[in-house]
Amino acid sequence: MEFLFQLYNDETRWDRMTPEVSRHEIGAYLAYTEALREAGVYVGGNPLQATSTATTVRVKADGTSSVLDGPYADTKEQLGGYYLVDVPDREAALAWAARCPCASHGSVEVRPIMAIPSLV
Repeated sequence: MEFLFQLYNDETRWDRMTPEVSRHEIGAYLAYTEALREAGVYVGGNPLQATSTATTVRVKADGTSSVLDGPYADTKEQLGGYYLVDVPDREAALAWAARCPCASHGSVEVRPIMAIPSLV
């Protein structure tokens, strides 16, 4: 069963870190990713660039679209990355999410991937 881990934290905390702390944090994520790989549950994942690089697109009811630079919502925590895992069940997903470094300084939203029946 596939789950998406959405990692939320205050993206400005990375700017405030010393190089030593930053190396330690990155090392923790690399070790976590390696643990997922070794367990055979890693499907994919990536960190995201800052919300200042985001663009939001919306299509209105009349069919016209609007494009907004930057994040759409102003929140204390931002989506900073994700992991996609394939585990036996929700309990296993929650156990892996609790081990994610982001869980100790932000939050990890765990969502099951919707199964879409084949149309063929």
